[in-house]
Amino acid sequence: MSQRAPVRALVWSEWTEPKNVYPNGIHGAIAEALNACEGITASTAHLNEPEQGLSEARLASADVLFWFGHGKHGAVEDAYVERVVRRVTQDGMGFVPVHSAHYSKPFKALMGLECGLGGWREDDKSERVKVLLPDHPIAKGVADFVIPHDEMYSEPFAVPDPEAVVLYSYFEGGEEFRSGCCWTRGKGRIFYFRPGHETCPVYFQPEVKVILCNAALWTAHRT
Repeated sequence: MSQRAPVRALVWSEWTEPKNVYPNGIHGAIAEALNACEGITASTAHLNEPEQGLSEARLASADVLFWFGHGKHGAVEDAYVERVVRRVTQDGMGFVPVHSAHYSKPFKALMGLECGLGGWREDDKSERVKVLLPDHPIAKGVADFVIPHDEMYSEPFAVPDPEAVVLYSYFEGGEEFRSGCCWTRGKGRIFYFRPGHETCPVYFQPEVKVILCNAALWTAHRT
């Protein structure tokens, strides 16, 4: 029997992240984590590449697209957003928006809502992440954990009801947030992962790396 081909992940970012925290961008940090996982190969793309890193060929070669955006959501051209949405809904490409990508054009288009927050606070205090669904594939190998420094998001999170809420966060100020949410749109699986403010080294944390790998496999229909 031939060995199954690895999941091909494309990790996209604006690449506006501070280099003292993410020397190779958040897309580089996530790709590094994914490339360390068995059964996944990851490459990167960013806003300043030709076709904003979202050419038909690049998307066609991806089984799952990870997306980080922050200050330049509006700069992403609608034609490229439509490509992403088609690949997800018609072809089954996975989509993993992280942190402030809840405001990204592709995520809002797939959700059909503005995906706003109840509030946020950039105080870099701790976040306690609870695993609500330990038997879900995205939670494999993950127990409750603490992120020492992160941005706070609070409910309500203006998204359609998730099909599963795998992770839930609690913040020092008493706020709470659904931090790991799953949906299906057409043929595609979507996982929104909340942690990861660009001034905090969240994507280097071991528990976060495991979740990213699990998310790649699940959204690519491998688990």
